[in-house]
Amino acid sequence: MDIENKNTKKSYNKIRVVELFAGVGGFRLGFERTSKKFDTIWANQWEPNRSKQWAYECYVQHFGESKNHVNDDISKVINDVPEHDLLVGGFPCQDYSVARTNARGIEGKKGVLWWNIHEIIKKRHPRFSLLENVDRLIKSPAKQRGRDFGIMLRTLHDEGYDVEWRVINAADYGHVQRRRRVFIFAYKRELSNVVNQNQSQENVLLKDGFFVKKFPIKGKVNPLKETSVSIVKVYKDLVEVSDKFTATFYNAGSMINGEIKSFEIEPKAVKNGKTLNDVIEKNGVDEKFFVNGSYAKFEYLKGTKKIPRVKPNGEPYIYSEGSMAFPDPMDRPARTMLTSEGSINRSTHVILDPLTNFPRLITPLEAERFNGFDDNWTNTGMPEKFRYFCMGNALVVPLIEKMGKQLLNLWKEVDAK
Repeated sequence: MDIENKNTKKSYNKIRVVELFAGVGGFRLGFERTSKKFDTIWANQWEPNRSKQWAYECYVQHFGESKNHVNDDISKVINDVPEHDLLVGGFPCQDYSVARTNARGIEGKKGVLWWNIHEIIKKRHPRFSLLENVDRLIKSPAKQRGRDFGIMLRTLHDEGYDVEWRVINAADYGHVQRRRRVFIFAYKRELSNVVNQNQSQENVLLKDGFFVKKFPIKGKVNPLKETSVSIVKVYKDLVEVSDKFTATFYNAGSMINGEIKSFEIEPKAVKNGKTLNDVIEKNGVDEKFFVNGSYAKFEYLKGTKKIPRVKPNGEPYIYSEGSMAFPDPMDRPARTMLTSEGSINRSTHVILDPLTNFPRLITPLEAERFNGFDDNWTNTGMPEKFRYFCMGNALVVPLIEKMGKQLLNLWKEVDAK
């Protein structure tokens, strides 16, 4: 590692990465496939209320035992997080509301994991952060649309960051799963002349931003679907954002100097991307994966339903569900995989086995392929049920490879300045 001299800029041979909520290592795997320049110097994975930490054990089997691979509640080890250049992680979508008290300022914080991320950013101020979440984050909560994401944006602004985000469906870019996730890229405001070349927000989102270079688009969907709002001029502090903020955030957006721009874009979808047929085992699987006596139950769960129900206040209503393709078509990408994959559940994939033509579940190995992991990545001693659970929580690794390439490009430009 180069040493920082008093009269020279800081430069490193490696990009020092901290990985939070690491799961089975999707971010790290994607970066390491991209370049050896990414150096994960500290990682945290902790599954609360579980005596067996299967995901962490999988992580260390692949990346090694280390004092810097930490299996503990992140709130207890924040002070152990070292200086780093890139902070990454996926985190649960929760309620991020805040409240003011006379004695202690902003407190009453929920959505604890976001505030842990915020605390690390306050302490270490990495050059870049790349975070991942379910796409409903930008719409929550239902009673105050956009507030939670607005709070995140304001906290990042207050710490000196500009932000770009994009909702990406992996299948649009050739991958085997229709998995929609929001990716949030934050960078220190002093780097804006490198990251966005001080261009208009529209140019950043449509032509030259962080995401569009690796995930091309056709353009805006509808000129009426656009939001412009100042997170700093309209709202004097974080509590006021929590109390009053509401906005419609679309699938692409940025915040530069506290000014937010967001609109709906249409991806330039890859033709002839991967389908279920490309990843399914063709030479036979264990008979335990065949649904046999559960077929009728699956047929019911995936069919059209109108069910009389009663609200807590006693008011009757009809719960309705539309039908789903059953079995899942092999010539299309898979649906979004959930943590309940492999169970008797409406969301579980059921396919016709290529060898026998009998209906069966996907295997844990196939679930890994849905997310672009190496075969048998989670075959590290954990129960099959938890292998599915880990993949339901995981991200699509090839997306991280593409983002890693863009981060490398930015890193070169930053170091050249």
